[in-house]
This record gives sequence, C-alpha cells and structure tokens, in this order.
Amino acid sequence: QNTLSDKEIDVILNRLQRMDRYGKQGAWTTDILKTIQQNPRLSAADLALKLGKEKDWLKLNIRKLKNLGLTISHDQGYEISPMGNVVLGRLDDIE
Repeated sequence: QNTLSDKEIDVILNRLQRMDRYGKQGAWTTDILKTIQQNPRLSAADLALKLGKEKDWLKLNIRKLKNLGLTISHDQGYEISPMGNVVLGRLDDIE
C-alpha cells in the first residue's frame, strides 16, 4: 500500500517529532532521511561521516526509521521507501 491517508502521515510526522524532541542528539530524523535520499545506497560509515555522527548511533537510528517504514536497507547502504518519500514531501511542505 503506497497511498497513505493524511491521518497516517500525521501519525508518522508526530513520531518523528517525538524522536527529535527526546533524542539526546537533538533533532536528527529529517537530516538522516534527506541525506539518505540524496545519497542512496551509501554505506552507514560514509553516511555517518557526511552527518558528523557515530556509525553505531546512526545505524540504530536508521533502524528506528525503517521500523516506521521510511527506509529500505540493502546489502550496502539504505534508500528511502516510497512511504518515506511521501513523508519527506510533507516535511518539505512544513519547513
């Protein structure tokens, strides 16, 4: 199912806001999603360098985004899922 209702998107956006608000690293969800979108299949180590984050921290948090259905993991690297692209589009509208 690639079509999300506005309510489903709002639920995901609220989850992302909560993850940003309560994370020890401050707001991170949009930065990670946009970096993956701009650098599909880039390894976790290279993404961590681009973002200035620790690789293990990054992998743990990408897994949280994957659990929301926003990213897809590959043998090497990640990409944004179709649902993730919808959510990123909504984030761009908000910012």
